[in-house]
Amino acid sequence: QVHLAESGGGLVQAGGSLRLSCKVSGRTFLRVYTMGWFRQAPGKEREFVGAIRWYDTTTRYADSVKDRFTLSRDNAQNTVYLQMISLKPEDTAVYYCAARKSLILTSNGAYDDWGQGTQVTVSS
Repeated sequence: QVHLAESGGGLVQAGGSLRLSCKVSGRTFLRVYTMGWFRQAPGKEREFVGAIRWYDTTTRYADSVKDRFTLSRDNAQNTVYLQMISLKPEDTAVYYCAARKSLILTSNGAYDDWGQGTQVTVSS
């Protein structure tokens, strides 16, 4: 089991940028993990944003964020980053980091551990 702590959310104007962080802690061999990001807007279901495989940084993105969002990880800091540019009002949501002990970049919600979420609000 890992503990996940997101940070970096906030209020930004449309077209702006934010970088979310997900600090991973716990006695875990992260090389066998996939880290995912999901988001949930008010009144909507949770949706997949992207995923990154820890050991080789292979990524996968939802079509809605491809070319605007970028995932990366810092092995020394045990942190995953979600860089978001060209933000749109429809990106407004609570963003969640999740961890899965698997090398499969799954887009469904079958992740083992979840963070508390960080709010991202994009004004028009």
